[in-house]
Amino acid sequence: MAQSTSIYDQEHEDFRRTVRSFLEREVVPHHDQWEKDGQVSRDVWTKAGEQGLLCFDVEEQYGGMGAKDFRYNMVLSEEISKVGASGLGFPVHTDIIVPYISQLGTDEQKQRWLPGLVSGELISAIAMTEPGAGSDLQGIKTTAVDKGDHYVLNGSKTFISNGIMSDLVIVVCRTDPDAGHQGISLVVVERGMAGFERGRNLDKMGLKAQDTAELFFDNVEVPKTNLLGEEGSGFISLMVNLPQERISIAAIAVAACEHILQLCLDYAKEREAFGKPIGKFQHNRFLLAEMATEVHIARVFVNDCVTKLNAGEVDTALASMAKWWTTELQKKIVDQGVQLHGGYGYMMEYPIAKAYVDSRIQTIYGGTTEIQKEIIGRTLGI
Repeated sequence: MAQSTSIYDQEHEDFRRTVRSFLEREVVPHHDQWEKDGQVSRDVWTKAGEQGLLCFDVEEQYGGMGAKDFRYNMVLSEEISKVGASGLGFPVHTDIIVPYISQLGTDEQKQRWLPGLVSGELISAIAMTEPGAGSDLQGIKTTAVDKGDHYVLNGSKTFISNGIMSDLVIVVCRTDPDAGHQGISLVVVERGMAGFERGRNLDKMGLKAQDTAELFFDNVEVPKTNLLGEEGSGFISLMVNLPQERISIAAIAVAACEHILQLCLDYAKEREAFGKPIGKFQHNRFLLAEMATEVHIARVFVNDCVTKLNAGEVDTALASMAKWWTTELQKKIVDQGVQLHGGYGYMMEYPIAKAYVDSRIQTIYGGTTEIQKEIIGRTLGI
């Protein structure tokens, strides 16, 4: 099967070998237990940090590689998908959350937080979604009231990835209730702050080893030194960072599609019916041909998006196109894969079943498919 992987250089393939070895040694033997536990171990985070698998773009003075090259992020996502290690919150941490601190943090904040985030000793989360406000960030009700040298934070968040394990939570809150989107700010809440409570580890359909939580803030005193960026600039900061988040989700989606396709090809060659492998039946050959073609198109598209991201040329519309198209394809491909497997596809002992339940969230989080299409439509002037 043809694959367009020409965007990778030798250093990326060397990095891939490091990632693959780490996953085989530190993740694969334990992931089933983590699924039962509802979260991974903290040890796997610090071990990943030791291997240089977190926060590649953080500057060397803070312990990072200083590699502002999203191809490293893609390699990690691809290898995680190949082994079905959906519990690892590394991409959320590295691709989505830590860049806020790298880009918006003061020198003091960077010195205080980045080394631990790179080493895996500090796990991060970002708290946007509220019980009454999902994709509508302007509808958030969590407030941070200015008390001079600190804010008093009140409100709640839900569906927060890394929510149970996180040590630092970037909270999207309202610092001025009358200023619309210009009244939204970002504050960093740290583990142990009085009034900061975690609710239950949510019982999800899939991603069983990925801790996802409700968070509650009851008169939490957050020092002004934990304000990230300028007061009132939070909404703009979110809009600037969302394209990379959506490209990250697209990269995960296409890696998952390739993994699912390989599962289906292997099964079609091994499983026999009516005296021959099921891949020999014309319908299944046509199905697999269509799947392979669509997955290849997705790979070429995402490779182009990442090349543009590295060059600073990804706009909101392109990121939304990538996010909605690849995640909808992932949902389609995995559904076809379950059908191809027949009754076995419905059994959780088969990887295709786990891939099915793990895939379903992809068209929802990071902004639903409908939100992405709305964004694209606006850029088209309609």
